Amino acid sequence: MSKRIFLRSMLAGLGAGMAALPARSQPKNLAKVTSAGPALLTVSGLIGPGNRGALDQALDRLLAKQGVAFSKAHTLDAVALAALPQVTIKPTLEYDGKRHTLQGPSLLDVMKAAGAKVGGKTAFLLRAIDGYAIQLDAAEADKRRFIIATHIDGKPMALGGLGPLWAVYDADQFPDIAAKPLKERFSLCPWATYHVEVREG
Repeated sequence: MSKRIFLRSMLAGLGAGMAALPARSQPKNLAKVTSAGPALLTVSGLIGPGNRGALDQALDRLLAKQGVAFSKAHTLDAVALAALPQVTIKPTLEYDGKRHTLQGPSLLDVMKAAGAKVGGKTAFLLRAIDGYAIQLDAAEADKRRFIIATHIDGKPMALGGLGPLWAVYDADQFPDIAAKPLKERFSLCPWATYHVEVREG
């Protein structure tokens, strides 16, 4: 992935409350997971009833600036993300060439928590706070076992770094991807992921 411009001033305190993850949390109904704290991830498009209304052009400044529009959305905070079943991966990262431990819920579980009905034609438009966006087919997300990472090496990921959320997978586990140069393995993985639009591919 080529270098991308860091935003220097973004939503102070966004990652507040990203406490240590519980050892195991297996909610019976992912759609029942709710948010009470600051939203870290907003999911729109083909979802359930949502837990917030339409985009507010005046107050949803980053979303509006990046051309996002929706009549409803589902937001998840740190607690809601931590309540989902957690997955751990250990990819070699392009930024320092070292293996790191990343942890967070699977991307598909997060989409189900937002009420999305994921089918064969479903796709996700993943958007980062710097405007980088990529469309990922649900089948590819399932095959590559994408997660929404909240922690790196046991610590919450910081805004201004790779976080507070990162849509990512373990590139080392797939021979077709691992054969590529390190800097070409994560083009589908926008760090600082903050919005996902569920759509038909």
